[in-house]
Amino acid sequence: MARTGRPRAFDKEEAISKAMVLYWEQGFESTSLAQLKEVMGISSASFYAAFGSKEALFKEVIDRYKRSYGQVTDCLTDTSITAKEAIEKALRQSAKMQTDSDHPSGCLLVLSASVCSDKNNHVRDLLSYERSLIRSRLEACIRRGQEEGNISDSADAAALCAMYEAFMYGISTQAKDRVSHSKIDLAVTQIMKVLEI
Repeated sequence: MARTGRPRAFDKEEAISKAMVLYWEQGFESTSLAQLKEVMGISSASFYAAFGSKEALFKEVIDRYKRSYGQVTDCLTDTSITAKEAIEKALRQSAKMQTDSDHPSGCLLVLSASVCSDKNNHVRDLLSYERSLIRSRLEACIRRGQEEGNISDSADAAALCAMYEAFMYGISTQAKDRVSHSKIDLAVTQIMKVLEI
């Protein structure tokens, strides 16, 4: 006899965490609804009732990522340390996080929708927006350092920002290629020399 009544309750936060890992491993487009439901351990009815759609779930995943792993760049707004220290801390924490074997390698904001079909441009745009927020904080940090006098004010802040951002997001590729944390950490030491006055 079939069971009737309310669907089995599930832990929404745990389900989002499991979905985050799947999206991080496979990217948005390659992750199917069936895979999500399986890894989250929920029925279609529960999925749609809790999240509404694959894209709505992805937005919740991005929010979770920003509140957890993505906090590695929050130090860029920390005015209790110098701008130079904040940039170095962000790079070193990012390198450590992206190469940590406890979760998929690389950065979810970089890897999960870097290549999408045109029908998912809105997903790519969402991630582009999230990266633009980090870019803004990084450039503001560089400008603060120039005002404080610990970063040369003759350097172009936007160009420095582009260089450090490219380095930070390039860690994703190196992490996927299993370049060790120690090598990337040494590279951070080298790139920080650019800011020496």
